[in-house]
Amino acid sequence: MNSSAPKSPAPVRPLPLGRITVVAVLVLVVAVAVGLLPRWRERAALQVETRELALPTVLVTKPVPGKPGAPQPFSAEVKAYMEASLYGRANGYVKRWLVDLGAEVEAGQLLAEIEAPELGQELARARAEFAQGEAAVALATATAARWAELLKSTAVSKQEAAEKQADLAVKSAALDGARANVHRLEELHALLRVTAPFAGRITARRLDVGELVAASGGKELFRLTQTRTLRVFVRVPQTVARAIGPGHMAELTVPEITGRTFAAKVVRTAGAMDVASRTLLTELEVDNSAGEILAGSYAQVRFAAAKAPAVLTLPANTLLFRAEGMQVAVVGNDDRVSLKAIAAGRDFGATVEILGGVGPSDRVIINPPDSISNGAVVRVATGTPGEGGK
Repeated sequence: MNSSAPKSPAPVRPLPLGRITVVAVLVLVVAVAVGLLPRWRERAALQVETRELALPTVLVTKPVPGKPGAPQPFSAEVKAYMEASLYGRANGYVKRWLVDLGAEVEAGQLLAEIEAPELGQELARARAEFAQGEAAVALATATAARWAELLKSTAVSKQEAAEKQADLAVKSAALDGARANVHRLEELHALLRVTAPFAGRITARRLDVGELVAASGGKELFRLTQTRTLRVFVRVPQTVARAIGPGHMAELTVPEITGRTFAAKVVRTAGAMDVASRTLLTELEVDNSAGEILAGSYAQVRFAAAKAPAVLTLPANTLLFRAEGMQVAVVGNDDRVSLKAIAAGRDFGATVEILGGVGPSDRVIINPPDSISNGAVVRVATGTPGEGGK
């Protein structure tokens, strides 16, 4: 046998059956995983997207302070600084009148004269009685003096001297009465001249020549008003009454005088609220030397001290009108909705004043659905008003 002949290869030992099974299973698992993993990812993404789409997406905003409110106008009544109705104090007939409606008069100026012949006769008789009394007193004085001298020489009795002194006292008292009557009639006669008690304007004339004037009739002859300075009366509500006091300035406007404001000054207040209206009666004075404002006019007054503070505002489309009242839907930090009742102020159309119920940091839903309820979960859209573009 040739020792150089090639040797036959060694036989290959077959793999154990268990190992082959393990490898096959691993290969199968890898194949299944490679095939199903994208599907699982797609399904998870779909579930997340479905959950997100199931949440309603809302736009939110936050309450913002409005512009500081302008001073609120209050209704006012303009009156003359002084006003007097002039009446006749003596019976007689109108002799003449010297001023008419709208005339400017000075203090003490003669307005009219009343003719009363009976009063003149009474005054003449009173003066005659006074002169008679003076003569009687002079005679009684001389007689009492003579009897006092005679009494020293016992030419007359004490009784007679005392009677003369008593007669002098009676005559003196009668003279005093006559003097008082003359003064009364002279003053009454002076009232036949109707004069102006102060400078002002005649706003009414209700007499004519020959008209009877009765002292007890109470008929007004003239009405005199002083309008260079006017009084303005305003009833200030309780909410701003404490901000108003003597010395404060205000602006007066009259509807008929467009584009003009007049400076007015608070001079006094009632010091107590009117229990019926809960207002404080306030008096102001305004200069009217130019005569532009008519006494008795309606006006409006704005107090600078009663300026309304700025309040929060919200868009009108954030409001919910429910049976419980006006509400807004607020989104909390956990994206849950809570319905809050609010107190609305003035309506500006696009925006509404909010006097209470929400704060400047609350996120309020814009155009909330009618079906929204407390506890509902929502998704806030990014970049919405009030979110700062987050």
